[in-house]
Amino acid sequence: MTPATRPDRPHPPTNATRRRALSIGFGVLAVPVIGTAAYQSIRAGAGGTNVRANLTLVAPAAAGGGWDAFQREMQQAMRVNSLVGNVQVVNIPGAGGTIAVGSVSQQNQPNTLMVGGTGQIAAQIQFDTASVLSDVTPIARVVEEYALVTVPADSPHQDLDSLIAAWSEDPKAMAWTGGGSFDQLVMTDLSLAAGIRPADTTYISSDGGGEAIQALLNGTAQATAGGFADMYPQIQSGRLRGLGVVAPERLDGIDIPSLPELGYDVTLTNWRALFAPPVVSDEEIEELELLLEETIATPEWKDAVERYNWKEVPLGSEELVQYVEDETERIAALFAEING
Repeated sequence: MTPATRPDRPHPPTNATRRRALSIGFGVLAVPVIGTAAYQSIRAGAGGTNVRANLTLVAPAAAGGGWDAFQREMQQAMRVNSLVGNVQVVNIPGAGGTIAVGSVSQQNQPNTLMVGGTGQIAAQIQFDTASVLSDVTPIARVVEEYALVTVPADSPHQDLDSLIAAWSEDPKAMAWTGGGSFDQLVMTDLSLAAGIRPADTTYISSDGGGEAIQALLNGTAQATAGGFADMYPQIQSGRLRGLGVVAPERLDGIDIPSLPELGYDVTLTNWRALFAPPVVSDEEIEELELLLEETIATPEWKDAVERYNWKEVPLGSEELVQYVEDETERIAALFAEING
């Protein structure tokens, strides 16, 4: 049961005020971006809550990874544009991001936003963790990051069909690697699309994208479905070869075909959303949604989206509840395939 539907807290509002800008995808701000002190004074006078005075952004992993980068870019956009009084990033690594879920779920203050998404759902299913993403309150989905099917530059496979053919012929001889549960899910989805049993494939788990890259370069693995931010710089440097982008369509400025374009209906994305503690009120949810609207409209955030090749996929808290439930079912089905 999600926090939004627990009987011990109010149901989310469904009135037009709550959905005023989210209904058009964060595209238009409900209010202009103004100084924090002045804005909070207005909110206080209107009977609103103040979750902006001191805000903590939780990255559920160690510094240097994708979740950490997301939160530090968000922190920078908030600071530069004076959207908050004080904002800090706190790293809570462990158990595929589910240690952070447990920590945030027990907080008794609403002024915390944890980034989460596909990876945490994968971890909670794979490791049967005590803490699950439905223990915290969805606020907004913001972006998604794509995976790249990649091989070493000296691989005999010049295109995805060649790789699939060799993989189909001897699945156990084709060793895949990845930096986390999400990478294995993408490989599983691709194997199903190619008619290969996931349980027959050799998969070598690596601790992060850097280790997965080394596994490719030293010959331990022959292919990966790693994150774009990790793999694309290696493709640009000539160390790796990109065979396909796991995205609905080809990305602007990236001369690598999408998997659907190549005939494989695989579009699993590593989406990033923000979650608050269960104690957050409906009014505070609305305030946090508005803060995120303002943040993703800033030039600093737009620059980050371009640098990391993210795609903006805004979704408000009410819709995000159902989205998380659907993704959990989808990912559980993929893990069932992995386990044979």
